[in-house]
Amino acid sequence: MRGQAIAGKRIRVRGDNIHTRISTAPKVNVSSAPIPRDRASSRIALVERHIRLENEHDLEGVLSTFGDTARYDDEPWGEHFSGRDGVRQFYQQLMNALPDLKIQVQRQHVAADAILVEVLIRGTHLGPWRGLPATGRQVEFPLCGVYTFDANDCLAGERIYYDRATVLRQLGVFHEPQTLLGQVSTLLTHPATIFRALARTVLRRYSSTHLLPTEVRPRQP
Repeated sequence: MRGQAIAGKRIRVRGDNIHTRISTAPKVNVSSAPIPRDRASSRIALVERHIRLENEHDLEGVLSTFGDTARYDDEPWGEHFSGRDGVRQFYQQLMNALPDLKIQVQRQHVAADAILVEVLIRGTHLGPWRGLPATGRQVEFPLCGVYTFDANDCLAGERIYYDRATVLRQLGVFHEPQTLLGQVSTLLTHPATIFRALARTVLRRYSSTHLLPTEVRPRQP
């Protein structure tokens, strides 16, 4: 077994395959997969370059990391952007909404057909986003990105997962139902739902206090 350094990381190699381990920081978890050494090296470097260009807000540079089958999937919103024009649209919206966007890599996992990266997103909401005008509020939330690759080891797509409610709460447009603001907001925005819930509660309580008497059977001698 021998070691090889790639982009500042230590990768242990057995034969021609990379088995373990890829680390970007002391807290990075280790993932292993039998990926050919040359392909793993190029994929790791590409994802690092992609995130660096995102942090530099270099839109054209980010787009250059995608291949011809470019695709971006924002799963929490159920939105899917196909082709370079679609991916461009996603990034233009993001960079306009968070002009000081910063992405901090927490962990990286390499699999045979994808690279998964756990990151922390930070930024200030200074531009319109999904119909919401700029609030000036700061956001900070964890996100998991899944990067897939085409036959030329360019990015075929990026798929992201995060808690949408956390983002909306930090922007001041979502409140937990248990809080006073959450209860008022729910009552104002979903009156029919609240009415049905109250009606069901009242009906259950009425039924429990007005039960029909059960038949009493005589004891057997």
